[in-house]
Amino acid sequence: MNKIDRYNGAVVIALGSNLAGKHGACQALLEAALARFPAFGLPVVRRSRWWRSAAWPNPAHPDYLNGVALVETPLVPGDILAALLALEADFGRVRGEANAPRTLDLDLIAHGRMVLDEPGLTVPHPRAHERLFVMGPLAEIAPGWRHPVSGLTARALALAATVGQDARAMSGLD
Repeated sequence: MNKIDRYNGAVVIALGSNLAGKHGACQALLEAALARFPAFGLPVVRRSRWWRSAAWPNPAHPDYLNGVALVETPLVPGDILAALLALEADFGRVRGEANAPRTLDLDLIAHGRMVLDEPGLTVPHPRAHERLFVMGPLAEIAPGWRHPVSGLTARALALAATVGQDARAMSGLD
C-alpha cells in the first residue's frame, strides 16, 4: 500500500487553540493534547506543523494555532467523537457561544472514506474543506489525501479554501 492510500484510510483530526489555559502558550497546550491522543485510543501516525491564523469569524479574538493529525484506530466515529470531547474537557474546554475563544478544539475531519450524517456527527466534517487552517496542514502531511465526497485532494482544497486565508505554517522559530 502506498502512502497516499494509507492516508486515505486514516482518521483525520484537526486541533486548534487560542487560549493557552494553564499551559502558558497555545503551542504547549496543543503539544500536550497531541501527546495524550494514544491514551484515548488515537495513536498518531503523522502530524502537521502548527499553523497560525486570525480568529474566525471574529478577528478581534486571539489568533489561533491549528494543526492536523492522522491517526489509525479501530474506534468507530461515535467513539472517536466521545474521546475528542473528553480530551477537550481535560484541557479545560468550556462549551458556550459558538466560535468563542477556546483552550482546545478537536474536530473529526474524516474517517477513511466513510460518509456519515447522524444527529451530532457528520463525517467528513461539513466545513473543513473550506478552511485553510485545516486543509493547509493536511496538505502539508498528506497532499494526495482525497475528500470522501468531492474526491478533491487536500492540496487542491487548500488552494481553494475561502475561510482562514491568512493561515500560515509556523517555522518553528515563531
